[in-house]
Amino acid sequence: MAAPRRRAVRFPHVDKGASITWRGVKKEVSGVALVVAQKAPTSSTMAVPHGPAGVGAARRRMREELLGSGTPEAVVDDAALVLSELLSNAYRHARPLGAGNFVYAAWGRTEDGGVRVSVTDGGGPTRPRQASPSVTARGGRGLSIITSLARDWGVRDGDDPCEVTVWAVVPPGDGGFSAAMDFDLVDLDDFA
Repeated sequence: MAAPRRRAVRFPHVDKGASITWRGVKKEVSGVALVVAQKAPTSSTMAVPHGPAGVGAARRRMREELLGSGTPEAVVDDAALVLSELLSNAYRHARPLGAGNFVYAAWGRTEDGGVRVSVTDGGGPTRPRQASPSVTARGGRGLSIITSLARDWGVRDGDDPCEVTVWAVVPPGDGGFSAAMDFDLVDLDDFA
């Protein structure tokens, strides 16, 4: 009778030293901990579908990256609201870029700890400008919201004559809109 075949084990269990159970598997623990640091990007750009579906995905990615880089949550919440407004404005008032059906969203940390947010689209019939809507108007408040959250914002033309970038800089700080209103803007993801 042949001896039973032993299956090769990549990490054989050794009964010496301390061990812990982790996810149902016993792992050896030595006196030295190995720490792997993952550096979060300081800036990102992503193609966002030209429409409401892309807003939530872009906001979630930006939140994850900025929080991973150590940006305070209140600043990230304000930047997420600014990004949502810029993307919504691009969807409502501008064309997508080139032959594709997308716009570009970009964000990054500023030297002083703030966040720079921008959206580049294919331009529209008019230049973005702050409006003064009536109390009963259904829209027109996006750039007013951005003005209240951002240290500065503006519009610049791209290399292509149809390309327009609207940008804003959210200042660093220990509280902004979300802190003043006492709610968490993560809940916005439920609507996207």
